[in-house]
Amino acid sequence: MAHHHHHHHGPDEAPAQGSERRLVLSIGLNLLITLAEVVGGILSGSLALLSDALHNFSDTASLGISLVARRLGRKEATSDKTFGFKRAEIIGAFINLVTLVLIALYLIKEAVERFIAPQPIDGAIMLTVAAVGLAANVLTALLLHPDSKESLNIRSAYLHIITDAVSSVGVVLGGLLILYADVYLVDPLLTLGISLYILYHSYEMLRETVDILMEGVPKNIDLDRVVAEVEALDRVLEMHHLHVWQLDEHHTALEAHIVLGKDDMEHMETVKRTIKHTLLEAFHIHHTTLEFEFVPCDEQGDPNCYEANERDPAHPAGITKPA
Repeated sequence: MAHHHHHHHGPDEAPAQGSERRLVLSIGLNLLITLAEVVGGILSGSLALLSDALHNFSDTASLGISLVARRLGRKEATSDKTFGFKRAEIIGAFINLVTLVLIALYLIKEAVERFIAPQPIDGAIMLTVAAVGLAANVLTALLLHPDSKESLNIRSAYLHIITDAVSSVGVVLGGLLILYADVYLVDPLLTLGISLYILYHSYEMLRETVDILMEGVPKNIDLDRVVAEVEALDRVLEMHHLHVWQLDEHHTALEAHIVLGKDDMEHMETVKRTIKHTLLEAFHIHHTTLEFEFVPCDEQGDPNCYEANERDPAHPAGITKPA
């Protein structure tokens, strides 16, 4: 029986446990904020407060998803998940961001309805609850900030919290205006502003997660440069059938066919080590799979063989044309 050796690239246990403790604390805080804002929104009649509660509930869900995804991401690779579970964090980030966009669109609809039919609001309750929510959001953001730099999944949850903290500032100011100036239109205006803010900040991260899930070429990698660097190495005649994608936000994979001269067969292992070292140093590509051939692409007569030099410039992702 063949034995498959899987590589584990997970974080150290102690930092991972510290990160998870911070996530659990953040989930508890957000549940409290959500309950307080639902009660406060109903009692005061404030749509902005209920919108903030809905946003906070999505924060709680996103943090829960982040926690589950983080634990999955640390699991060892298995015989049926040979790359491991790293992409669980990307899926978690995708779910978080899609949820955020849907909530933002719902809030826009509600805000428009409030413009058409304004309603009286209890500014004192709105102000008090929003201030408590703001304090809890700031505390949650401080808890998540250290981990947001290392994980797209945690960064998406952190974005939830930051946008909610900003919206809480708006709701506090709105409560002051309603309490002291009876300006009730500020409530739907705040809701609209919060929603647009969410959509704006979600766009780039959502595009990044979709690119990873669709196995797109990372933005920082130029396929033409990859080919040029490899083909400049000693004994390498040609590189074709090139595929580059991200396993997760930290690990990039590459597979390609390498053509050597027939007289260089004995040097294949040396060439392979040199190529892998070059790809790691120049492009930070960690996982490389190379297939060696000794017949140039244009002599094979194989429609699945692709010439590196015939990559279509109209396709920046590196789609190639048959030779």
